[in-house]
Amino acid sequence: MKLWLPISILLSIAFATIFLYAPMEKTQGVVQKIFYIHVSSALTMYVGFFIAFVSSILYLVKRENKYHWRSNSAIEVGYLFCCIVLVTGPTWAKPIWGDYWTWEPRLTSTFILWLIFTGYLLFQGYLKENQKKAPVISSIIAIIAFLDVPLIHFSVRLWRGVHPTVIRNKDGLTSSMTVTLVLTLVSMLCLFAYLFRHRLFLEKLEQQILERQS
Repeated sequence: MKLWLPISILLSIAFATIFLYAPMEKTQGVVQKIFYIHVSSALTMYVGFFIAFVSSILYLVKRENKYHWRSNSAIEVGYLFCCIVLVTGPTWAKPIWGDYWTWEPRLTSTFILWLIFTGYLLFQGYLKENQKKAPVISSIIAIIAFLDVPLIHFSVRLWRGVHPTVIRNKDGLTSSMTVTLVLTLVSMLCLFAYLFRHRLFLEKLEQQILERQS
């Protein structure tokens, strides 16, 4: 059975759980349901960029192309989830802050990360013309960019940001909310793994074609 089918079913169950099972948050209302997609995408983004970070370090140490391929593939898929974060975040923020965007620390640091990897992806076409320097430059950029990830995660505490909270009472998430968040996160991680696997296959195939042409 094709992997896309169970992943699609899992994603469908997760979305159904968000809208049909998870309770309505008292303060934020229905817009709070964006939280499950937003947070799950952010955590999945972290995973993707962490894989790229580790793979880039391994490439600089061992100089084996497989680590560069993994890094590049993880960045492309992680970038997709970064885009989801930057779309769902402002959508959630509008009813809470009264505006889609403010230069709040977490939003700003996430936007900076998006800009860095946007530049990374734009320069890939140029860098691939130089097969010797491209993996080194790409790995250095990936490592430097990942340093922004801890800043994103801890920005609210470091700079006392006003990033919206999910629940304002002392009890935190209810059990049904926790189940929904975990299910959504698992489905997003499975989607990441599926896309990463296919992107890595294409990366290897592309490199084989370039080697034959050179």
